[in-house]
Amino acid sequence: MKLTVFGASGGIGRLLLEQATAAGHDVTAVVRDPAKVAGHPGRVVSADLLTAAPAVLAGAVSGADAVVSAVGPASNATAGVASQGTTKIIRAMREAGVRRLVVVSAAPVGTIAAPGRPHPPRRDPGDRFFLGAVLYPILKAALRPQYRDLALMEDALRDSGLDWTAVRPVQLTDKPPTGRYRTALDRNLPGGRYVARADVAACLLRVLDQPETVGHTVGIAD
Repeated sequence: MKLTVFGASGGIGRLLLEQATAAGHDVTAVVRDPAKVAGHPGRVVSADLLTAAPAVLAGAVSGADAVVSAVGPASNATAGVASQGTTKIIRAMREAGVRRLVVVSAAPVGTIAAPGRPHPPRRDPGDRFFLGAVLYPILKAALRPQYRDLALMEDALRDSGLDWTAVRPVQLTDKPPTGRYRTALDRNLPGGRYVARADVAACLLRVLDQPETVGHTVGIAD
C-alpha cells in the first residue's frame, strides 16, 4: 500500500513509519525537519503543515492509497495544530483524489463540545466511574485547549466527505508493543488507563483495511 504519513517524526508517527516500512508499505513521510527521519528508505517531504503551500501538500498525498496523521498538540500552547493541520490535509486529499484518512485523537474528546457536537455526553459510555467522573474531568480542565483542538479536528473529519477514522487512545506510554490492545467503535474501553504508542501505531495501520471503522472513532486501550 502507498501511504503518506503526517507527523512522521513524533512519538507515534516515528513508530508508525517504522512499522509501515517493515510491513512493506511504500511510505512518504511529511515532516518539518527531514533530519528527524534520516534513514527512512521512502520519500520524505519537508513541509510545515500550517504554512506549506497547498500544492506541496497535494503533491505529498498524490498517488497515495491512504493518509495517516499523527499530528497533534504537544501542549496547550500548540493547540490548533491538529484542527488546522487536518483541514489542510483534507483539502490536499480532495485535490489529489485520495479518500482514506486515519488520524490520532484522544479518549476524552468524545465528551468535549464543538460546533459539530454542541451537546456531547458528560461521560463516555465505555468509561467506568473513576475515569469518567474523576480523572477525565481533571484532565479536561488542565488540557482543555488541546482536547478542544482535537474535537474541532473531528468536526472537520465529519464534514470532509472522506473515508475517515479517528483513533482515540488513552494515556500513552513508551512501553514495547504488546499486540494485545483492545479496541471499540465509538466508545472508550472499560478499565482502559494506558496504551503503548507502539500499539497505537499498529492500530492505525490495522484500521486502514477495516471498512467498518470508516466514519467512526475507535477507542484503544491495553
